[in-house]
Amino acid sequence: MRSLDKFKGCMIGGAAGDALGYAVEFLKEDSIFQKFGPAGITEYENGRGLISDDTQLTLFTAAGLLLGTPEYSAGVFEGYPYFLALSYKDWYGTQTGEYPPKRPSVKLANLPELYSRRAPGNTCLSALEYFGRTGRYGSVSGRVNHSKGCGGVMRVAPIGLYFCDSPFSADESDRLGAEAAAVTHGHSLGFMPAAVLCHIIRRLVEDDAPLFEAVRDSLAAVARLYPSIFHLPHLLNRMEKAISLVSDPGTEDLEGIRILGEGWVGDEALAVAVFCALRHQNDFEAAVRAAVNHGGDSDSTGAICGSILGAKLGYDAIPEKFKTNLELHDQIIRLAEELWRDENRYLWQHNVDIAPDCGLFAAYRRYFVPGQTYADYKRDVHKILLLGDWHFTPEQVVTRMDLSAELIREGYDEKIAADDVAAEIGDAPR
Repeated sequence: MRSLDKFKGCMIGGAAGDALGYAVEFLKEDSIFQKFGPAGITEYENGRGLISDDTQLTLFTAAGLLLGTPEYSAGVFEGYPYFLALSYKDWYGTQTGEYPPKRPSVKLANLPELYSRRAPGNTCLSALEYFGRTGRYGSVSGRVNHSKGCGGVMRVAPIGLYFCDSPFSADESDRLGAEAAAVTHGHSLGFMPAAVLCHIIRRLVEDDAPLFEAVRDSLAAVARLYPSIFHLPHLLNRMEKAISLVSDPGTEDLEGIRILGEGWVGDEALAVAVFCALRHQNDFEAAVRAAVNHGGDSDSTGAICGSILGAKLGYDAIPEKFKTNLELHDQIIRLAEELWRDENRYLWQHNVDIAPDCGLFAAYRRYFVPGQTYADYKRDVHKILLLGDWHFTPEQVVTRMDLSAELIREGYDEKIAADDVAAEIGDAPR
């Protein structure tokens, strides 16, 4: 079920885990416990939860998904990695440029609070600099580096949320999670964990699945999606180890984390987060405290763990001390609400013979240039319809192009709304 409480819980939970861990990210274990006491850090340092690059990039993932809705992408699911890459490039601008930005792709980039460097990962920075310079971003099939850092998996939770209760299968949204990570992280242990996390989040929200079931199902899914990738057994073995440690009464939280790794690479970060979430699955605070009080990449393991339990338990179950004084709390809530509501989702839910057109019409009208010819329009629509594989017959393609060209002119001249254009074509919902 597409639950707003779970959407908000996932987004705020991830930010809270990130903020708690960010204060100790580069401290050794002994230093953490010496500074904060035997329980480690248990609340925001100095009473304020400052987010790191993990939450920043998670927000830009959400913004990229909203940019890639059918209104803009004409319903082409495969177009989403491009829109995510554009959004990540806007984040790169917040880390290397000045405010205000010049012609950003997403409105999130206009938020001045994001123009703060919070230990951004070098892999993300270098990959996005390369994208800005060459126009080429990474993908699973076209990798731009061999990094297996956790900077890919820690930002993809919104993908698991966004495609809940949509016609797109879990396999499709899992693959998109991997592609989103591969924009900057080319090693399979950098992008496969992202597919796993997206699957877990979607199962928790869409099906209200038990956490153990969601984790088990996610491992079966990644094995099905990437059966021939060399490092798949490595990922699965580490995740199985995390699961087995959960029920071992002789293994304390910190000892289990030491066994699984420090979390600087993708598979370790995911395993640590899942271990803590499973062991404390009904106690958000206990889970994120366990996930950050170690000598590794504390903000990333905290963010992933917080996203998982936030999606499972919901926003209302997160203790108030993690909501109060959390940086950008209200903006994160609004973005979660936008993801949940997404006014363009109706384009997914109805006759495929209608929906892709509607999104295309809206996008084309938005970018319509006076003087562009009908032949130009027919060429563009024909290309997109055929590449989109929407099962139109050639006659239907031609008929719809003829009709839509007249409607697009009317829509542009009279500035009528996109759903009015859609209503002229068929029984699109209002």
